[in-house]
Amino acid sequence: MKIVTLIICMSVLAAIAVLAVLIVVHELGHFMAARLQGIYANRFSLGFGPILWKYQGSQTEYAVRALPLGGFVGFPDEDPDSDIPLDDPNLLSNRPILDRAIVISAGVIANLVFAYFLLVIQSGIVGIPDFINKPGVLISEVAPQSSLVAQNAGIKAGDVILAVNGQDLALGKDGIVYLQEKIQKSPNQSLNLKIQREEKTFDIALTPELKNGNGMIGVSLNGNIEVIHSRADNILTAFNSAAKEYQRITVLILQGFGKLISNFQETANQVSGPVAIIDIGAKIASSDPFSLFQFAALISINLAIINILPLPALDGGQLAFLLIEAISGKPLPSGIQQNIMQTGLFLLLGLGIFLILRDTANLLPASWMENFLQ
Repeated sequence: MKIVTLIICMSVLAAIAVLAVLIVVHELGHFMAARLQGIYANRFSLGFGPILWKYQGSQTEYAVRALPLGGFVGFPDEDPDSDIPLDDPNLLSNRPILDRAIVISAGVIANLVFAYFLLVIQSGIVGIPDFINKPGVLISEVAPQSSLVAQNAGIKAGDVILAVNGQDLALGKDGIVYLQEKIQKSPNQSLNLKIQREEKTFDIALTPELKNGNGMIGVSLNGNIEVIHSRADNILTAFNSAAKEYQRITVLILQGFGKLISNFQETANQVSGPVAIIDIGAKIASSDPFSLFQFAALISINLAIINILPLPALDGGQLAFLLIEAISGKPLPSGIQQNIMQTGLFLLLGLGIFLILRDTANLLPASWMENFLQ
């Protein structure tokens, strides 16, 4: 039991480390772009809110803060206590638009480059995974907190459902959708499932219970997929393989954002916060540690795309201010910019806290939540 607990703790720490590294890479992009141009940067922070730890360097304060919802690089222009003259040419606000645009966009560029670097490493060490769909739908988890039907019927995590009522399940997502709909539309009706467990095949009869208007048996369903790793033979093959996987991941992420925008009501609940991301990363770390490279690359590209969106408090919002300045010949009044950015930051932090609470509640057993609310 102690070994299992240790493995879980190590997996969670690995996932947290991945997120922390990606945030550091993003902020390091801003920081280095400023320093290499001789622009002052007086704060480098991982997280927001109260300071948990800090170190004062010769020019910069490095800090870890309480709210793990990102990070920031601070500039003397934004610090009312700074003793640097307002007309100093090395202040960010006194630099040409191009210099400022480089600093603002450098975090996004750093995340994109780092994601490719991670995929090259994975390709060279173990190879980019290739996913092969096999017959049936995998029971990835038996979740007794939602329903005891599957558990009472003897279904176990790792079982593969090959057919329902004599109907073979299609490969991949189509099979999952068909099985989900069959279960949901069959409350209080007996279903006969053909189960594969390791090398054995047998039938199980069960009756989905009615819950929230749908049939439910208490399992998590996934595609029955075999993962094959083909390690790159040389550095050129590694770069080529990483480029293909980079393109695949980017397209999937952009498609996901497209669905979120075009069908917000149905897809908004799929948005994950830090807790859910750490949970996913911990499961990956415990099952296949080398896949953390691919997981980190996906999150890094995701982080870059989110940050380039023209929204307040994000890099894209600041780039939008620069675009307005370039077109009009003068910047928006600083008071308006600060109000917009502060409002955006408040909303962003609020969203982050909401996602943390929601994802934490989803991970807790239903019985715990019921006792808490009583």
